[in-house]
Amino acid sequence: MNTHSASVAQETTSRIYFNEVVTRDGFQNESVFIETNDKVALIDAMSECGYAKIEVTSFTSAKAIPMLRDAEAVMQRVRRVAGVEYSVLVPNVRGAERALECRPDELNLVMSCSESHNLANLRMARPQSLQTLLDVVGHVQQAKPVHPVAINVSLSCVFGCPIEGAVPLAVVQQLVQTFVDAGVRGITLCDTTGMAHPAQVQRVCDWALQAHPQLQVTLHFHNTRGMGLANVLAAVQSGVRRFDGSLGGLGGCPYAPGATGNICSEDALHMLQAMGFDTGVSLPRLLPLARALPDLVGHALSGQVAKAGVTEDLHPMPCTP
Repeated sequence: MNTHSASVAQETTSRIYFNEVVTRDGFQNESVFIETNDKVALIDAMSECGYAKIEVTSFTSAKAIPMLRDAEAVMQRVRRVAGVEYSVLVPNVRGAERALECRPDELNLVMSCSESHNLANLRMARPQSLQTLLDVVGHVQQAKPVHPVAINVSLSCVFGCPIEGAVPLAVVQQLVQTFVDAGVRGITLCDTTGMAHPAQVQRVCDWALQAHPQLQVTLHFHNTRGMGLANVLAAVQSGVRRFDGSLGGLGGCPYAPGATGNICSEDALHMLQAMGFDTGVSLPRLLPLARALPDLVGHALSGQVAKAGVTEDLHPMPCTP
């Protein structure tokens, strides 16, 4: 086996760490409230599927995101499974205080690399958002909670903004360095509005992994223009091993015209497993959840594998006339 073949063989047996975001990113934009019992039941079922992480909910104000107004109740009732991290989104120190009482494994903080998108989404200029998130990091470090809590920062619009267009990589680099210096465990690079393409993804991922080898780097793609799985492949080929996805492809940015949602978890996991990667996730356990999700939310979803089955599913010979 030549050197190139050996490296490919080693890569295809690598572990992928997958984060399910459907009950936060997916549910937050739904028009009909998903009952607390249903959220808890879905999270408990997903906990048995082998995910590395589940982003459970968001500790934002009920007025801002009414679909997630039951954050405390959900976090207090989910059944924790060993090996699964339970993450929550927090917008500020008050949100972090609420969240810490529920013993999450991780706090996920969010701001945009685009000034215009940050104003539209968070109603704050970037310097104000940056300071707000640094205040959260400082609060957690000083609080020293009994239950250890890691901090991840999700940077929106890394690959482009629907208002401003291209986002300079230097802006992304500066924000990442600021949070690394503050002591966060991980950074999620988000294609919030589905503007990324594979060559761009590879350039950004190459930089991130080389510049910050000790950082947990996660990629969060949307499938707005049909390039979600291609972008996952580009990131994998760069060496990224952590990804967000949403069951059924549910969710999407309300400030991206025509947005069609996140990458579909089961489709991405199926692709990665077919390529020989160990995702830790059981598709036989997950697919029934994906097939039941349209009834739960009341509308069709974009996932393909839930409809077609996995490639190993064989069918009887068609009857001929």
